[in-house]
Order: sequence, then C-alpha cells, then structure tokens
Amino acid sequence: MRVISTIVVTLVLCVSCSHAAEPWLRHTIDNSSQGADGVRMADVNNDEHLDITTGWEEGGIIRVYLNPGPTKAAAPWPAVTVGKVKSPEDAVFADLDGDGAADVVSSCEGRTRTMFFHWAPKSADQYLDEKPWTTQSVPCTANQQSWMFALPMNVDDRNGIDLIVSSKGDNASIGWLESPIDPRNVAAWKYHRLRDAGWIMSLVAHDMDSDGDLDIVASDRKGAKRGVLWLENPGKEAAATGSAWIDHSIGGTSRENMFLDVLSSHNAVPAILSAVKPAGLIRFQPADTVRGSQAALQFEGPGWVSHTIELPGDKLGTGKSIRSADVNLDGNEDLIYSCEQAVGARHGVVWLDMTSDGLKVRPISGPEGVKYDLIQLLDLDADGDLDVITCEERANLGVFWYENPTR
Repeated sequence: MRVISTIVVTLVLCVSCSHAAEPWLRHTIDNSSQGADGVRMADVNNDEHLDITTGWEEGGIIRVYLNPGPTKAAAPWPAVTVGKVKSPEDAVFADLDGDGAADVVSSCEGRTRTMFFHWAPKSADQYLDEKPWTTQSVPCTANQQSWMFALPMNVDDRNGIDLIVSSKGDNASIGWLESPIDPRNVAAWKYHRLRDAGWIMSLVAHDMDSDGDLDIVASDRKGAKRGVLWLENPGKEAAATGSAWIDHSIGGTSRENMFLDVLSSHNAVPAILSAVKPAGLIRFQPADTVRGSQAALQFEGPGWVSHTIELPGDKLGTGKSIRSADVNLDGNEDLIYSCEQAVGARHGVVWLDMTSDGLKVRPISGPEGVKYDLIQLLDLDADGDLDVITCEERANLGVFWYENPTR
C-alpha cells in the first residue's frame, strides 16, 4: 500500500531558546545591480575563505566577491564584474585552463540561450581588475538551450575540468561539456547529451553507488520526466567513449521539486532533501535504512521511500531551496528553507527547528524580500555557528548573509 504522510506545522515567530525572536541580522555583500540569481562558492585566492560568484539576471552582469575574512565580513565585499551577458541564470567558479586562476562559467536563458566562459587574469594582483577579464561564448551551446545550471567535474580524466550542464524548456537536457586539449579553444569544447529534461534545478556530484566515481543527483521540476533522480557515472574510460549514464528515479514525480540537499552518508547511499512547491519539503531515503513501521512513508523509485512535510503557505512563500544543519547547536538536525513568492507578510527564509514538541518554523528573513534563491551555509564571522548566505531577486536585496544569533 502506498501512503503519504503529511505533517502540517505552525509558524512560530518566537523562539524558546536563548536568542531573540526577531529575524536574523542581514549583512549586504552587494546590492549594486538588479536580479541577483544564485550564490556559488569556492576559495579562489587560497586564503582559506570561501568566495562568491553570482549572476545578476536583470542587470546582465557576472560578479565575483572576495571574502575579506571574519572581521570584515559584515561590510560590502571587494568585488569585480567579470563579464556582461544577458539573462544569466547561474555562475560558478572553475579553473577551466588549469593555470591556477579561477575562471567563471555562466549559464544564460531568455533569448541568449548560450553558455559563456569568463577567463580570469593569470596574475592574482589583477583578479579584482575588470579590464583583464575576457568573456567568450561557447559555440556548441550557442542558441541551443535555456541553460540553467553548471557543475564543474572531471568526467573523462582528460584535458582538465569538464562541466555537467543543464537547462529548461524546449530541447532541455542534462549533459556534459568535454574539455579539449586546449581549453582556451572554446570552439573545440563538445557537448554530450545524457538525459532529456523539463526544467533542471539542482546538479549535485555524489558517489551514489560507492564505486569510486561521482554520479549526478538532480531535480527536474517540470515535464514528463520530472522528479528527483540520479545519473550513474559509467566510469571515466566509458564516459570518454560516449557510454550512457543510467537514469535512476528516486521519486517525487507528483511534485514540483526545486533545489536539493544531499546529506552526508559516510560511504552509504545518502538521504536527500528537496524543497517542493507550493510550500513543503520531501525527505528521500533508501528503503533499507528504515527501522520500524513504514506506514507513514511513500514508496518511490526502486529502493527509495519518502516522507513529505507540508509547510504553512499562508505564512511562507513557495519552496525554493533547503539545507540541513544544526542551526542552534543543540545536537539535532535542523533545516534552513528559502522561498519564492514571499509577498506581503510571508517569510522568505526560515529555519525548521526540530524540538521535543515537534517541528517549529523560526524566522530568519522576516517578511522583507520576495524571491530568494540557493542557500549556502558558512560560519562567516568565525563565532562557531553557521550563517546563511543567499540572494534575493525581486525586492533587490542583492547578495547578502544572515548572521546566526546562536553565538
């Protein structure tokens, strides 16, 4: 028998632990353009602080922000515009040519429908200088698909880093861009289609079958093949010769799955969290990890079960992104959740507190802001608790972080 367990929780605007009930303090990293759309992180200058790249969709620019360290993180960060492209949906760091300087890859939708490489200057002293940065379109992607998300990954163990890429709408897919002998020769990059798609939101690299190579976990929010899935990596030699990646369904085909979080599994098949519309989340886990009764679970793809939690749609926007973390350092797994369509008094970012009295929804953003995006977690002020980094696209709050008040 297939049963869905639905739990409705109440939005709590006060907290029982020691920190205040108000929204968390927001620190602006940059709000100088329009339509900040996504936050991706890497340590690009080897100072042990994670830096940020973001595409500004309405502003038509790609920017990089260098993390100034915990004592200066609350002020706007040093920044550079690395390229100007229309309708960027995603930007991610990748040292494409292996010269030690972190380049940026942008994925564009709209009428652009093209991916771009933004080549970083080789000298670290010039990294924040806009002039030496150069931008090139990738011919094999030009006007082909509405590109949404890219994931740097060494697929074939040849010629350096490759890219797992994805899109939405007409001709949408998950595929990979094969790096040529000379990665600077953008015309020599090749696209390999792996799977048809409707609208890909997440691409996460994880070894799902413990065979030593990275597979791809993805969420497809639209179309006949929508749901949460993973693509089985055939191995570097097989991938290089064009072997197929086996498509495994995890579940969630009846919902609109947004961004994912793949939980640490210590060489076991992980649990997976998915933010879903209108306001809810699904936790997927391998069926063989369930102990006791399965009556409250939905049976999903082969070997998978799920548990659905509905959130109060009159208090929150619609689901966008989710992350797992111990927010208040009580030893329990909490969840951080971001939303779109957080209009009026609705909240756009909250945390789900796992208490002895059940799940409580606590404020982070408050009602300010409308359309939030991908969540990143990092202790930016070095006080021992995890802060929340994200961006907001409609009210033009820009790129920012929320300071966790636990410590």
